[in-house]
Amino acid sequence: MNANKKFLKELKSGTVALILLGTLEQAAEPMYGYQITKEIDAGELDIKQGALYPVLRSLERDGLLSSDVEPSSAGPPRRYYRITEAGKETLSNWKDAWESTKSFVDSVLKGQDDVDENR
Repeated sequence: MNANKKFLKELKSGTVALILLGTLEQAAEPMYGYQITKEIDAGELDIKQGALYPVLRSLERDGLLSSDVEPSSAGPPRRYYRITEAGKETLSNWKDAWESTKSFVDSVLKGQDDVDENR
C-alpha cells in the first residue's frame, strides 16, 4: 500500500464515527445506512456502506445511537438510526478534540510551509 493510500485509510478509520454522529445530529429525521452514505458523500474519504455498518453498530452498542427497524415499500425492512442524548454529548466532546487536533496539525503544517518557503 502506498503512503497516500495508507494515510487516507488511517484518516478515514479515525473519523468515520465523528462524521456519522455529526451527520445524524444534523438530520431532521432518523436515517438508514444508504441515506447516510449518500448524505456524507465524503469525496476523498469515500466511506462505503460496508465500512459504515460496523461503526453504526458499535455506536449503538455504546449508547450513542438508537435504531428502529421499519418496513420498506421498496424492499426489505430498513434500520433507521438517530443520535441519542449521550451521542450528542460525546459528539460535543469529539468536536472539541477534533478542533484541538486540527489546530495543532494546521500549525505544524503551516510551520513546515514557512520552512519550505525559506529554502
